[in-house]
This record gives sequence, structure tokens and C-alpha cells, in this order.
Amino acid sequence: MRIVLVGPPGAGKGTQAAFLAKNLSIPHISTGDLFRANISQGTELGKQAKMYTDAGDLVPDEITIGMAEDRLDQPDTAGGFLLDGFPRNENQARSLDAYLERRHIRLDGVLDLEVPEDEVVKRIAGRRTCRNESAHTFHVVYKPPKVEGVCDECGGELYQRSDDAEDKVRNRLEVYHRETEPIIDYYKQQNLVATISALGPVEEVTQRAMDALRRIS
Repeated sequence: MRIVLVGPPGAGKGTQAAFLAKNLSIPHISTGDLFRANISQGTELGKQAKMYTDAGDLVPDEITIGMAEDRLDQPDTAGGFLLDGFPRNENQARSLDAYLERRHIRLDGVLDLEVPEDEVVKRIAGRRTCRNESAHTFHVVYKPPKVEGVCDECGGELYQRSDDAEDKVRNRLEVYHRETEPIIDYYKQQNLVATISALGPVEEVTQRAMDALRRIS
């Protein structure tokens, strides 16, 4: 299957992408991984992207599209793929369609993870990260540490990352509504979209996703 995963920040796209890719035996391709791989490998696109990320700017569409197409050209995508974070806007969606058309293939479905805005803010603003090890993460409601402000794993101080603050989260949501949400309507015109609730246990959301993909594929 060839799938695009869409949803606001805090919808659990990364978690669901990993589960779905494993269940469907297809590679999970995320924009973040594309950037990191190209930058670490020193590719020409990676060098260009680094100039923008170092300056705190968004990477232009043409660079992101180039990275995505290079990745989709790899042999492991022959049986399908799951795109997470790409396309991010309608221009990228149209470029993806053009690329797939050149290869005489098409998307099978677009999975839209739906989460109420207040829940997104609650999920992200409640996260706490260990200063010693960023992989150690907790949540004031969903995964509280045994001792408030102290990492269960190493005893490090837990803190709220600046980009997890509520005002930053709401700003990211505004960007999502303005730039990414329109691709849902774009793909609805192609009868590709399945919208599911991303609330509840991870396993339940994954089952909903699998059921939805069966209906639209």
C-alpha cells in the first residue's frame, strides 16, 4: 500500500506510522528522518537544508520534495510506503502526485488522524523531558514520574521544552490549519481520505486505522 498520514501535532502520527508500517510491511518515511539522513550524509540537498535549519527557517518545498523523491526511488518502496510529514502543503501534494504519475502508480489512501484541539494542547503542553537524556519523556497526566520533576530512569531534572509551551503549541496548530489541513480537501477530491479518531489507546487507534485503510484501498 502507498499511504499518506496526516494529522495535527500531538496526534500521535509517529507512533501510528511505526505500527502501521510494521503491520503492512512497508517502509515508514518521515520528513524528520529525511532531513537528518541527508544532513548527516552530507548530500547536496542536505547541505542546502542545513543552511535553512541552522538559521531557524523552514526548508523550501523544492528541497523537501527532492529528498522525498530520492527516498521514494529506493528499491524498498516498490511494494509500498507510508509517508509521515510529507506532503506538508498542497504544493508538495501536487508534486507527489506528479512524481507518482511519472512512475505510473498512485496513492492507495490518505489517513487523517483527528484530535480535538484542546486535547492536542493537553498532550503536548503536559510533556516533560529529562535534561540528562531527551529520550526519557513523561507526561503530567498520562505518564507522571514517581517523583514530581525527577526522571524515573536516571534521576535527572524534568522540564518543559520551550516549544511544548501552550502558546507555541497553539501557534503550531495555526500553521497546521493554514498550511497542511488544505491537503485533506485536496485528497478528498480524489476519494482517498479516511478520517479516524486518534483518541484512546494506541492499539485501538491502530485497529481503526487498519480498518479504514481496508475500506478505502
